[in-house]
Amino acid sequence: MANILTPPTTFFGRLRYLGPGFILSAAIVGSGELIATTALGAKAGFVMFWLIILSCLAKVALQLEFGKNAIYTGTFMMHNFNQLPGCRLGRTHWTIWLWLSLQGLKLLQVGGIVGGVAIVLHMALPGIAVNFWAILSVLITSFLVYRGHYGAVEKGSLVMIILFTAVILISLVLLQDTQYAIHWYQLKEGLQFSLPVTMVAMAFGAFGITGVGGDEIMYYNYWCIEKGYAAYTGPNDGSPEWTARAKGWFDVMYLDAVLSMVVYTIVTAAFYLLGAAVLHRGGVVPEGYEMIEVLSRIFTETIGSWAKNLFLVGAFFVLYSTLFTATASWARVWGDAFGQLGWMKFDTPEEQKQTIGILSWILPVVWCLLFLFIQAPVMMVILGGIATSVLLVMIVYVSLVFRYRALPKVLVPPKCMISSFG
Repeated sequence: MANILTPPTTFFGRLRYLGPGFILSAAIVGSGELIATTALGAKAGFVMFWLIILSCLAKVALQLEFGKNAIYTGTFMMHNFNQLPGCRLGRTHWTIWLWLSLQGLKLLQVGGIVGGVAIVLHMALPGIAVNFWAILSVLITSFLVYRGHYGAVEKGSLVMIILFTAVILISLVLLQDTQYAIHWYQLKEGLQFSLPVTMVAMAFGAFGITGVGGDEIMYYNYWCIEKGYAAYTGPNDGSPEWTARAKGWFDVMYLDAVLSMVVYTIVTAAFYLLGAAVLHRGGVVPEGYEMIEVLSRIFTETIGSWAKNLFLVGAFFVLYSTLFTATASWARVWGDAFGQLGWMKFDTPEEQKQTIGILSWILPVVWCLLFLFIQAPVMMVILGGIATSVLLVMIVYVSLVFRYRALPKVLVPPKCMISSFG
């Protein structure tokens, strides 16, 4: 087959085929990091820093199982859900129905992110109403995504990753020249694996919403396929050559996932440290998107008036990266799910393109309308976070099935080589 490609064997050769992790990183560093992580640092101080790091590191093992499944099956996630053993309602597996039952709250969550983007833009240009910014942001996003193929989404995600990573790291470095400078003894305290009883509930919520979540793990299947990993491997013909290709593209995918984990771990940790250093000391725990205003005000007092603009730029790219990648990812997941439910056609490449194009307009419009009517972005994001935690439990179950029942025996690593990264 024309698409079959021998996988690269060198580190720099593999770098040329990275990409799905860029999209995931852009999706991950959004509302959870901007709101939940910084607020957690403000409430807990440095003591729970270890939990944030663990949350980012631990869940990548689930992501890898979904990536491997994409490579050896070459089929989309909802189709693979529908092949799982267990109860069915009509033609559809229970996991798809459970996913569907959570989407009402998830719609609210992304609606809250639309509100967050609009609020940041309003803070930058106060003369223009928040509602106008909300409408404009979703229209621009839909236009950018509906005709965009994989390459456009990957490049857009990479640009935003570079921008928000640079801004947050610059902010953290500048902090060291202020009265809020972070010292080694504070970091040491945060890495001692202690957890006050009063913070157990908070810790559970933080673990669910930070790092890669259930949504992003599902997205990874689609982006691995669109990047070409499955096509390069080819259909399983039982030959040693196919096994070698599959293992080789596994290695490329591992590097992609691990490097993306490094990016979102660094950014998430930076948000937490800012909250712990700047807000916890003063006992300031603002709610939701007020976090942007409070952080910017504190830094204008210690660094200079220009720091507010720096934070607004960072906050915009953090939130907009989530809106951009959510539009592209949701259109694919929903189209796939509706295809399995028999509500839309999603079998051929032409049908997939048409369905994705339609949903990339419909979904952002729904998110925008929810924000315009509810006007409570923080509550909307928190409610979506509850659904994310439930979804993550289902993802753990599916990952175990993929690993121990679906993975071809020739691809199972020897026991001595089994680790959380493979």
